[in-house]
Amino acid sequence: MAKPNPLASKRRPHSNFGDTDTVRRIVAELERLDPARARDLAAFAYVLSRVASAELDISSAETGKMIEIVRQRGHLPEEHAILVVQIAKSQNRLFGGTENFLVTREFREIATADQRRDLLDCLFAVSAVDESISSAEEAHVRQIANELGFEHPEYIQARMAHADKRTLLRLPLTRNC
Repeated sequence: MAKPNPLASKRRPHSNFGDTDTVRRIVAELERLDPARARDLAAFAYVLSRVASAELDISSAETGKMIEIVRQRGHLPEEHAILVVQIAKSQNRLFGGTENFLVTREFREIATADQRRDLLDCLFAVSAVDESISSAEEAHVRQIANELGFEHPEYIQARMAHADKRTLLRLPLTRNC
């Protein structure tokens, strides 16, 4: 018997608004899950891959963090979480330019405010997995936050939890003057 999704009762009613090929492909790979839950995980993982690819390469540490987050959030066995993350990364590489906004908008439409805040925190967690958040990663998180409908103070509040990892705030160790 499938484990109940604790987020399902907080979810907005399902609509097909904004379904994208990327999300549908990941959903198809997870047919055994409830379609709404699979759609949520697919969009969530894809948006995580956006920030992980901010520096044009997704590291193994970033991939591992994404798998951990998707596994915990989706209550999935590791092999399913790996599949979700790998497909999301692949779709991002292939269609990122055209799908980024569409998938993020879809997540905004199907997620509750708490789920969107959770995603924002997870974006910072993926960015900080190597103990630093680059300016490119921070810019991607900011763009995604805008697309998710966050106001600037909400974004700043989420960013504060990871302020010690921001490379913009670090002083150089040596100066060549």
